[in-house]
Amino acid sequence: MAKQPELDDFRVPYFDGGKKNNAFSLDAFDPTAKPFSTGSKEADRARLSEIGAKLDTLQECLHAQQKRRVLLVLQGMDTSGKDGTIRAVFKEVDPLGLRIVPFKAPTPVEQAHDFLWRVHAQAPAAGELTIFNRSHYEDVLVPTVLGTLDAEAFEQRCCHIRQFEELLTCSGTTIIKCMLHISKDEQRERLQARIDDPDKHWKFDVSDLEARKQWDQYQAAYREALAATSTDYAPWYVIPADSKTHRNVMVAELLLRTFEALKLEYPPAKESLKGVKVE
Repeated sequence: MAKQPELDDFRVPYFDGGKKNNAFSLDAFDPTAKPFSTGSKEADRARLSEIGAKLDTLQECLHAQQKRRVLLVLQGMDTSGKDGTIRAVFKEVDPLGLRIVPFKAPTPVEQAHDFLWRVHAQAPAAGELTIFNRSHYEDVLVPTVLGTLDAEAFEQRCCHIRQFEELLTCSGTTIIKCMLHISKDEQRERLQARIDDPDKHWKFDVSDLEARKQWDQYQAAYREALAATSTDYAPWYVIPADSKTHRNVMVAELLLRTFEALKLEYPPAKESLKGVKVE
């Protein structure tokens, strides 16, 4: 009998003892796979709604306690579905205590500081679930592909990222990092769809085509970055993302497992409110 897939089957091996896992490869993960699909798009959406209701309660407990913090990092190639994942997974979740941070190219002011300066300012506060739509990893991936970050600087930045994420973890932040793994063929179809539909032109940028020409370089940069920064306190997960509904369900399942492990509860009832009647 075939082994049922588990979420940890898609976790990038932990960086250990100052050495990254050179055996890790994105090629080992099939972007077309649907290991956590419930059988159909309709069933997947029903499961997503079920998880969403649970996440709504758990996130409310997180916000009510004002003790812990949760950070979800979403990375992926253009069209891999970072926006779509956020819309679908958090559709049922009360926006109170939920914050989404999109990271774009750094401004001149941000460039005048260390690369983590702008990121630390956006880290979740107590009681917050914060989602990074792109993240500090852009400052490793993009300059590596463009050739403005050499191997030594790359390793240094990865070291700083590990230390930064360890600091957040020690301060009560639970970190989940998802690389939305899309195939080159699926990206071509999604980019073409944006070009063919005038209502989607706002989502398309000519620079997307330039980045596509560097597909192999980006895949290599992702492999190196994930292998160097997947730790026991901030693990990376590779999410097969050619199927949008499967991608959403898998991220939701991962979040649900993470939240349930936090053992969140509502704060104790206030004795002072016993017997109080509103006139």
